[in-house]
Amino acid sequence: MGDWWTRNIIEPGKLPLLLALTAFVVTFVVTRVITRMIRAGKGPFRNIETGAVHVHHVVPGILLTVIGGFCAVAGGQRGFGSATAAVIFGIGAGLVMDEFALILHLDDVYWSEAGRKSVEMVVLTAALVGLLLLGFAPFGVNDLSDDEMQSRGTVLTTIGGNFLLALIALFKGKARVALFGVIIPFVALFGAIRLARPTSPWAKRFYRRRPRARAKAQLRAYHHDRRWLGPSRKFQDWIGGTPDVDPARALERR
Repeated sequence: MGDWWTRNIIEPGKLPLLLALTAFVVTFVVTRVITRMIRAGKGPFRNIETGAVHVHHVVPGILLTVIGGFCAVAGGQRGFGSATAAVIFGIGAGLVMDEFALILHLDDVYWSEAGRKSVEMVVLTAALVGLLLLGFAPFGVNDLSDDEMQSRGTVLTTIGGNFLLALIALFKGKARVALFGVIIPFVALFGAIRLARPTSPWAKRFYRRRPRARAKAQLRAYHHDRRWLGPSRKFQDWIGGTPDVDPARALERR
C-alpha cells in the first residue's frame, strides 16, 4: 500500500489533487446535511441573513476558491503550502458547486426542480477529477508512447481528434458524454457515432429532412429517459434531498 501511494500519488505530485477532491466531496456532503437540517427545522443551524439579504454559502465559497487558487499558483505542487491551498480550494469549490443552479438561474432554486443541476454537476465534477487522479489525461494524451510524445504532430493530431469527437458529442446533445470523452476518448467516440438527441443542434441541422432518423432519435431518447430518468432522480434526491413540490404541477396532477 505504501509503495502504491508513493508511486501513484506522491511521486507524480497528485497529493494536492487528492486533497482538493476529498475536501470538495466532504464539503458538499456536510453542506447538504446542514441545509437539509435547516429545511426540516432541526439542529442549531440557521440561514445567515443580514437585514433583508440572505447570504448564500456560494459567497464564502467564491472567496475560498479565489484564495485557494492563488495560493496554489504561488505555492507550487509540493509541500505543506500546496496541500493547504488544495484543501482551501476544494472547500470553496464544494460550496460553489453546491449552488451551481443558483448561479445558472440567478435565482434561489436550491430546493426546486431546477436545483437538481447542482447535484448533477457535483457528481460530474467529482467523477472527472477522480479520473484525472487515477491517471487519465485529457484528450487521451496518456495513451501515447514515449516516442509519440516526442512527436508534436502526433500529440496535436491526437488532441485535435479527441477534441473533435467530444465536440460532436456535445453538438448531439450529449453533454455528459462529451465531458467524460475529454478524459476517455472511447466515450467521446461512442457519443459521436450514436444518434443525436432530438432537441440537439445536430438533430435540428441534419435530421430536418430525414424523417426516419428523426423518428428513430425521438424513440431512442424516449426509451433512454424512461429507463434512466427515474433512477437518476432518485439518486439525486438521495444525495441532495427531494425538491419542493411545484404548486402549479400539483394542481395539474389533480
